[in-house]
Amino acid sequence: MPIANAEMKTYPFLQSMTADSYFPSVCVDKTKQVLVALCERIERERPTDLDGLYRLTHAATEEINGLQGFFEEHGSEIETGAREAIAEDFARIAKAYGFDADSEELIATREW
Repeated sequence: MPIANAEMKTYPFLQSMTADSYFPSVCVDKTKQVLVALCERIERERPTDLDGLYRLTHAATEEINGLQGFFEEHGSEIETGAREAIAEDFARIAKAYGFDADSEELIATREW
């Protein structure tokens, strides 16, 4: 099911990573897929409180944790610029779906 939220449907996920040649497009695309899937899951499961949202964002964060080796295989890593871009998108997603979430808690399970 494609994203229905008007803001997220056209949102340029990971824009700063896309513009930075340090991050191979294949790595950025895989990370974008996780974020798009998070939006789709929020729309499908419709969490009613922050605990429900955090459960979904933590699962997505763990998926991104699993991409670290993939980044390394492609001569890159999830470093400061990537961390900031990913965290910013998690915060944007939460806001777009009406949540006033703590940006650190959204990605509390991160290993990057």
